[in-house]
Amino acid sequence: MTVAAAFMVPHPPMIIPQIGRGEEAQIAETIRAYEKAAEEIAAEEPDTIVIASPHTVMYMDYFHISPGHHGDGSFARFGAPEVSFHELYDTELVRQIDGLAEERGFPAGTLGEEEPELDHGTMVPLYFIRKKYQKGRIVRVGLSGLPLEDHYRLGQLIREAGEKLGRRIVFVASGDLSHRLQEYGPYGFAAEGPVYDERIMDVCSRASFGELFDFDEDFCRKAGECGHRAFVMMAGALDGMSVTARQLSHQDVTGVGYGVCTFHPGGTDSGRRFLDRRLAEREAALAEKRASEDAFVSLARQSLEHYVRTGRPLEMPADLPAELTDARAGAFVSLHEHGQLRGCIGTIQPVSENLAREIIRNAVSAGTEDPRFRPVTEEELKWIEISVDVLGEPEDIDSPAELDPRRYGVIVSNGGRRGLLLPDLEGVDTAERQISIARAKAGISPGEPVELKRFEVVRHGKED
Repeated sequence: MTVAAAFMVPHPPMIIPQIGRGEEAQIAETIRAYEKAAEEIAAEEPDTIVIASPHTVMYMDYFHISPGHHGDGSFARFGAPEVSFHELYDTELVRQIDGLAEERGFPAGTLGEEEPELDHGTMVPLYFIRKKYQKGRIVRVGLSGLPLEDHYRLGQLIREAGEKLGRRIVFVASGDLSHRLQEYGPYGFAAEGPVYDERIMDVCSRASFGELFDFDEDFCRKAGECGHRAFVMMAGALDGMSVTARQLSHQDVTGVGYGVCTFHPGGTDSGRRFLDRRLAEREAALAEKRASEDAFVSLARQSLEHYVRTGRPLEMPADLPAELTDARAGAFVSLHEHGQLRGCIGTIQPVSENLAREIIRNAVSAGTEDPRFRPVTEEELKWIEISVDVLGEPEDIDSPAELDPRRYGVIVSNGGRRGLLLPDLEGVDTAERQISIARAKAGISPGEPVELKRFEVVRHGKED
């Protein structure tokens, strides 16, 4: 069996005695659980220990796998340079993962190394593992800003690569839980924090990995979680296998949640192909939703799909309603895939002869010209959700007090620099945050003066 076992573990530097200097005693339960997990890893005698860490190199649209023959690191930045590591990488397995990703057009590989030193999300697990087991090379994998589904896919790909090489792998998902459990914690308290901890420990103690997809991105952000994507990647490595799960510990005495769970796979279980099930359910739901799209969204979809498939802009359909052909307005087209933004381009003022052509043009731009994302592919089209925001006339305002981020969008300007943010966006709860994001989009620093405008929109699509 390629994946011999998997482990969910935290990575608080204070757990290292040379750093904690006695403070680690308050998480003694976590230490005992970690030692037990390390014993179980040693008993499996793995060829390779794959560690998914939130603190190694991370990109929004790419999974980084550490290249080279080895990695070195120490806890010097935490005041304990004497605790150091020299770890050999499983270069053959890394090449196999890299090759499979390139072959399939999956965004993972060894490009973009910025920090070759081992991170604490990798070293804390190794501190305990190396006390019990000195053999086995490592593979260090970063997380990304890509959807949870892609993290699961990478776990599947890692297992496939291991199978091709006959590797015996232990997968370590390194990640703390919520950082917002107590007022005295590093990020204060948020009501979502304890809820996240309770949910994630319940899901993992039952190995109900399909439920990992049900954690809303905004909820996770508010909870201040750390390791969720690592846990999803681990679940992908165990796809289609029966799993015996055991919770060893859960503590929150420092204001941060620390959970330790072990997962030992059994035989094949077709009922545990969680990604396949999720995608089938989502595809059916999106097909039903597309059938009820209004003329605005339908036109945007026709435009995007036609361009992606043919490389040519869509001719304006003949049967459009007058509200599209007789009106002029600025419009933004937003694309989402698996719950995450996939592109958003628009015009503040109309630049086309009518609203229909405005939408046709901006739908193509959102899918192919947004500099934050690679162009949408034909394979992605069935997963794309579309919304169209038709902008009202912007009006000058004197202060942020005249904004309501649920009702109004904002335009900030300084000379020729101008940034816009649409209203009613997930995670944008205050006028101050709204203005801050718009400033950043325009390249206007926080100290520079700005002129403010607000506008309303009529939204068609995703949020209806």
